[in-house]
Amino acid sequence: MQVDFYHLTVTPLERALPSIAQRVVAGGGRLLIVSADAAQRGAIDKLLWSYSPDSFLPHGQAGGGDDGSQPVLIAADVAPANEAANIALVDGEWRDAALGFDRAFHFFDAERIAEARLAWKALADRDGVERRYWKQDDAGKWEQAT
Repeated sequence: MQVDFYHLTVTPLERALPSIAQRVVAGGGRLLIVSADAAQRGAIDKLLWSYSPDSFLPHGQAGGGDDGSQPVLIAADVAPANEAANIALVDGEWRDAALGFDRAFHFFDAERIAEARLAWKALADRDGVERRYWKQDDAGKWEQAT
């Protein structure tokens, strides 16, 4: 399983998340987006409807009645009702339950960097876990740190 750590420095979550969600869905995958913050989940729901005027990203919030049919499902906890193989942790909090997915995207900003470092270190010795750390250059371009 692959865990991608995304350190948000230049590009905010509102620009980074839709791009990843779009790539997952375009590749035939499903994505579970997790945040413990109800306001953030609501904002992401609105964002995925309006982030680009020329594209459509089908999604829903968990508990909406049609969770199983959603290519992208926004939820408060790690429960892939849409049978997603990909998970995006967007509130800066790492959850070990994400290791049950094929791929995890862990987004964090400067306020959560200490927690992200702890998660990075904790995953170092896990069998079958490949970690990748993505940072941004001054122009906002994502680069994999080595």
